[in-house]
Amino acid sequence: MQERVASSWAGPLKGIRVLDFTRVLAGPAASLALADLGAEVLKIEPPGTGDETRSFPPFRAGESHYFLSVNRGKKSIVVDLKTAAGVALVKDLAAKCDVLIENYRPGVMDRLGLGYEVLSAINPRLIYCAISGFGMTGPLRDRPSFDIVMQALSGALSVNGEPDRPPTKLGIPLGDLVGGVNGPMGILAALYERSVTGRGRLVDVSLFDGMLGMLAYLPQLAFFTGADPKPQGSQHPNLVPYGVFPAKDGSIVIACLTNSFWANICRALGMDDWIEDSRFDTLLKRRESRDTVNERICGLTSQKTVDDLVDLLTQHQVPHAPILGIHAALTQPQAVAREMVVETEHAVLGKIPIVNRPIKFPGDPQPVPTAPATLGQHTDEILRDILGLTAEEIAQLRASKVVA
Repeated sequence: MQERVASSWAGPLKGIRVLDFTRVLAGPAASLALADLGAEVLKIEPPGTGDETRSFPPFRAGESHYFLSVNRGKKSIVVDLKTAAGVALVKDLAAKCDVLIENYRPGVMDRLGLGYEVLSAINPRLIYCAISGFGMTGPLRDRPSFDIVMQALSGALSVNGEPDRPPTKLGIPLGDLVGGVNGPMGILAALYERSVTGRGRLVDVSLFDGMLGMLAYLPQLAFFTGADPKPQGSQHPNLVPYGVFPAKDGSIVIACLTNSFWANICRALGMDDWIEDSRFDTLLKRRESRDTVNERICGLTSQKTVDDLVDLLTQHQVPHAPILGIHAALTQPQAVAREMVVETEHAVLGKIPIVNRPIKFPGDPQPVPTAPATLGQHTDEILRDILGLTAEEIAQLRASKVVA
């Protein structure tokens, strides 16, 4: 094992400062990605409650599991944006930041006096990323959005679930998390453009647009056939065998992604008589004989344990996986080898496990991410170190309840 060398290198975005007005999940997932890449993220929170997810149970010592999940590596400053002094303070911060991210409905930041036109006049280099359910245009722009709404309106929910049963939502909140994918992508592209032009820009990220983009091959399938794809459960509409198969003590996924894997599957499961069988020797033929193929494979896999099947399928180079619960997934050898769970020091909870950065940079080890901040934990630090305010000025802001 390669010895880890201590490093103060935060990541490739070290030196980039982000003003973060996001809350709940779609926006915080975007600012989290930037924090993971080394940016300094200043999370602006309202007095009293902070980010709404701080109140989402279950709790440990008053800290919400939900908030902890997407706010590592950020600093928290409490500012009352209902006060003129609070808005002025944020404008001063925007002048010293490279990026601003917000995920309010369109128009909210403008009403606060913190819209793109105002802030770009103060800081022309500012990249302003607005993440919303439906984007800045269109008949639904002002409608609130939630994960399940995005899944439903994008068509994603319609293809999820078991055949001949009502569709079910995805188990992970992809309708929100897509903002954490497309937001950083747009911001990074704008940062590159700024390195050429010297100017920032407005980035409009719609969760609805993002979910349509996540449909992958399904739109083209609908265009080709003229019919809506239907729920397939764990199966694939065109590939057979592909899905979940029973074992003596659980279940296992087997995926025949290309025709070259078919012979491997047959050898692994003792189906050598089907390797050259003309009824099943192409993807199309196996799709047409889905029930026959799946029935035989189920009969064979159900006689073996999951561990036995893993050994056989690994030996024959068949794409497969045991179905793991969250605890098992986080503690499996691959996750351990990739250091995907690390311990960090929380101001209230002490040492806590957190999911580590998903992107690695070989040769330049990054320090463990800082723990999600308690509400307002970095207020004084940000005012002092970034805006240069004195202790007396900070105390005055606290006394007038502009900050907390």
